Amino acid sequence: MTAGPCVGVVRLDACEVRVLPKYLGEELDVLRMLEYAAGRALPVLDAARTVREGAPHLRDLVALLVTEHCERLLARGVRRDYVTVEDELPAVRGRLLADRQVLRHYGRLDRLACRFDEHDADIVDNRLCAAALDLAARTARSPAVRARARRAAAQFAQVAPTPLGDLRTALAGLDYHRHNSHYETAHRWAALLLSGGGITDLFAGGSLSSRAFLIDMNVLFESFATQLLREAAAGTGYVVRGQSRHAGVLHDERTGRSYTEVRPDVLLSGSVDGAPLTRPVDIKYKLYEGSGLATADLYQAFLYAHALGRQPGGGPPTCVLLHPGGTGGSSVSRESVAVRRWDGSTSARVRSVSLDLPSVLGALGGAERKTTLRKTATLTRLLAAVLE
Repeated sequence: MTAGPCVGVVRLDACEVRVLPKYLGEELDVLRMLEYAAGRALPVLDAARTVREGAPHLRDLVALLVTEHCERLLARGVRRDYVTVEDELPAVRGRLLADRQVLRHYGRLDRLACRFDEHDADIVDNRLCAAALDLAARTARSPAVRARARRAAAQFAQVAPTPLGDLRTALAGLDYHRHNSHYETAHRWAALLLSGGGITDLFAGGSLSSRAFLIDMNVLFESFATQLLREAAAGTGYVVRGQSRHAGVLHDERTGRSYTEVRPDVLLSGSVDGAPLTRPVDIKYKLYEGSGLATADLYQAFLYAHALGRQPGGGPPTCVLLHPGGTGGSSVSRESVAVRRWDGSTSARVRSVSLDLPSVLGALGGAERKTTLRKTATLTRLLAAVLE
């Protein structure tokens, strides 16, 4: 059995398989990366007080986060909204549906078909929380998490007894405003728990019922590192573009049309002393400790450098390969590989920059991390390493 790029838990009939992150202190850090990549504050979860029978796996942590946020909603008071209801009543309420009255109850005055607005808590906002809590109460591995989710689920079942229905339809119909913005975090964790998958397959086709709960670390690390670079470049004059498309780099000489797109993970652009600088960044969730850079990654990075890189003063263009690494610091430039022409001159460079994820997450969750985006010492070091 080998592990791929996903972390999480897979339940089989006879056993349970847990895939742990290979370069993070704990599975809660995966959830912290999810929140930061979405541009939000890092979640604080004291799982030790709830889960006493051992380290909880990733799915139980998500179930606990759903429960905690839903408990806060209950303490604040669940939201109510006007819901259109059609019913048969002994007296007119709202609008009388004349066509339905004639077809179904012709000549009767004791049963009147009406359409009216009811101020009710049985709305999608609460149904999504109720469905996630019910799933957590039934399937969480930890008895403490199940018990805590069961108490919250019982309260939400009273205010929102209608089944949620299709998850994708419910999520597509959500619209956040000043009346329900405090539901957004709870809904995000509820959607992750109900989907049974990570951030890449939430809206994929097919059934969402699954005994696996997996998060793709390749996609997550790319989103996390892109958000780091955006914050690091804020206020510096540099512009960070994620997944920018460049169709004119590779083209068919016979037809003159674009052959395929080139899309670097990040393209950082700005100027140094008035000279333009463009620095492509390729983000890889790979551990290069004790080994050289992969040949395929080098080829890809050199293409980005040649096609998109621009160095002030006309020097060789550079592409940065950003990856996790155990450096003991926030970011350190580790290796530099150059492409030389037949005359010995350098045509392009690839520099690898390692990112110490535990150190970065610790800084972002500590005193350095504020509610508004601002440059911190950690982000400053990261930007300097990329621009070196």
